[in-house]
Amino acid sequence: MNTRAAPSLVPAPGLAVHTRQSPLSPAGIPRIGRYVLPAAVLLLLVTIAVAVSVGSADLPLDSVLRAVGSHLGLPVHPLPALPDSIVWDLRLPRVLLAALVGAGLAVCGAVLQALTRNPLADPFLLGVSSGASTGAVAVLVLGIRIGTGPVDLTTGAFVGSMAAFGAVLLLAGRRAGEPTRIVLAGVAVSQLFSAVTSLIVISDAHTQDTRSVTFWLLGSLTAASWPAVALSASVVGVGLLVCWASATALDAFAFGTDTARSLGFSPGRTRLLLFSVTALMAAALVAASGAIGFVGLTVPHAVRFVFGARHRTLLPTCAVLGAIFLIWADTVARTVFAPQELPVGVLTALLGVPVFALVMRRRTGTP
Repeated sequence: MNTRAAPSLVPAPGLAVHTRQSPLSPAGIPRIGRYVLPAAVLLLLVTIAVAVSVGSADLPLDSVLRAVGSHLGLPVHPLPALPDSIVWDLRLPRVLLAALVGAGLAVCGAVLQALTRNPLADPFLLGVSSGASTGAVAVLVLGIRIGTGPVDLTTGAFVGSMAAFGAVLLLAGRRAGEPTRIVLAGVAVSQLFSAVTSLIVISDAHTQDTRSVTFWLLGSLTAASWPAVALSASVVGVGLLVCWASATALDAFAFGTDTARSLGFSPGRTRLLLFSVTALMAAALVAASGAIGFVGLTVPHAVRFVFGARHRTLLPTCAVLGAIFLIWADTVARTVFAPQELPVGVLTALLGVPVFALVMRRRTGTP
């Protein structure tokens, strides 16, 4: 007779399902999510259109729609060359890249918080941000070249991110599927790459190089382009599908490893797969935009507080609201001090810290 006790279904602190705010349907999905998620998608589309129209030269919404429609082959009268170029070549790629980066970082944060049962986990937990910083600084300051051509910043940052994650896996060894082991390896590798970045900047950078490095390290979408949008869309799309397909496993991990194993999941293999997917997503997004903080930390907690912690609803909702959040943050960053531009990572921190403090206060019941 098997006398083994059933695993305790107690979720990790900060990851509990709040049914008081989100009553559950028979399928286990908060009823509010069935209505708010489609509304959020509609809000995202409106946000994209409005954000494209806002800038140093404001454009009417109908002009934005005409420009997009003409490039998509719709039977609309095209805009003159200058406003058409502002919409299609400058603003729309930047707004779409902001949406993709916000969506990807929010999903990565939600997944890593469930895998590690750590409410403070974020997309940069595995050292990819520090690795990207080292790669970007090496390109900007040292002028690394392959053959006869220079390496661009995005490529250098992505290679640095992958090098950092490879070092994390190497340091974690055969126990890379264990949360504590890989988190500790990530902390060590992050410190190593941060030290290398500082060494390069201090030893070789000129004033202009230092300014460019600092601006990029704080997060910037100024280099947005259609190729960057296409690459980010591919990575985020595939990563979101893989994570969403693992939603049931993530629900189980929120209650602990024993619960996941009792439900038939392989904790080591599942964690390693999702660690790798989130690291690849974060690496591609950081390479495109720099290290934009607090999106992957704050958005999952806010969404979890309203809709509950079931990942089949949580992940797509995080993606949509993360996209909206970063679009508006970048819009404010590029307009509030015009013609000067504020690094978007500064603004997400200024907005994210109070939101995170409010969510944590409501969760813990602190007066």
